[in-house]
Amino acid sequence: MQTFSKIVSTTALAVSLMLGLGSAKAEQKTDFKVAWSIYVGWMPWGYAADHGIVKKWADKYGIKIEVTQFNDYVESMNQYTAGAFDAVTLTNMDGLSIPAAGGVDTTAVIVGDFSNGNDAVILKDKASLADIKGQNVNLVEFSVSHYLLARALESIKLAERDVKVVNTSDADMVAAYKTPDVTAVVTWNPLVSTILEDPTAKKVFDSSEVPGEIIDLMVANSGVLKDNPNFGKALAGIWYETAALLRAETAEGKAAREAMGSASGTDLAGFEAQLAATKLFDKPADAVAFTTSPNLPKTMDLVRNFLFEKGLLGNGASSADVIGIEMPDGKILGDTGNVKLRFTDSYMKAAADGSL
Repeated sequence: MQTFSKIVSTTALAVSLMLGLGSAKAEQKTDFKVAWSIYVGWMPWGYAADHGIVKKWADKYGIKIEVTQFNDYVESMNQYTAGAFDAVTLTNMDGLSIPAAGGVDTTAVIVGDFSNGNDAVILKDKASLADIKGQNVNLVEFSVSHYLLARALESIKLAERDVKVVNTSDADMVAAYKTPDVTAVVTWNPLVSTILEDPTAKKVFDSSEVPGEIIDLMVANSGVLKDNPNFGKALAGIWYETAALLRAETAEGKAAREAMGSASGTDLAGFEAQLAATKLFDKPADAVAFTTSPNLPKTMDLVRNFLFEKGLLGNGASSADVIGIEMPDGKILGDTGNVKLRFTDSYMKAAADGSL
């Protein structure tokens, strides 16, 4: 589960302010740009672009959709925040801390999955989470890994003051674990799988113990979506056709999983192992049920308070209420006059109803 640093969050805000809050220009149009990055739950977007599924749904609505892969997840969010893209894949936490905190009104069009074991706390030669007390913990600071650590510590009545966080790039995490000084890490797949190949590595907590809290989304600029609802419908059509193929126990489904695995730097077995640690919403009715559940506001309340405590809701934020978060039923967490992150079930419901 990739995410950001405090420096990048600040940079995104500065870029968005420089570009007039950076939102992609809201008007009726026919050409749209979508950004995505490598993660098990987002691989369907690249596959759909490569295999004509994106074009099929774009043609249905008389539009064009250009899908661009970013090797750097942070950069994809920065580019979206700056207005260069109409939509982007990101987590619920990052959606709040980067585009929303940067002033870009953003709507979650598709709730694609949640991490159900892909993110983990790993200790070296220790088998109990309680053994983390007093240790240095290497992770990407202010990321979903940082959030997972906080939730893990809460579960055993510890706090962050009981450990020392060591900011470590995801690109360096595997190499760092191999050094004698590193005894505890928090990271995401495929790094988790690689580290756990080491016989000294013991997984002591993972995201399956806080189900539904680390959520992977396809979001779009709210103004663009309002003026171009067919763009949202096309995104939903693309997602559910490709996700169904991903889950299919057929030769075509296996070939799709192999292709997605290869594109993400692993093989079929590796990709399916990551998929097993992901609660994928391949059926739109399940996504609607999750998105309209009373658990979502509770999760977003946890997330916004974590971000506020870390100073990631913008300079001068006086409370976690500084940014409004709208739920599908219209209820708002936070400032009703500054709603910048919205959850809707409209497009997923259209898919469930067969009305795309």
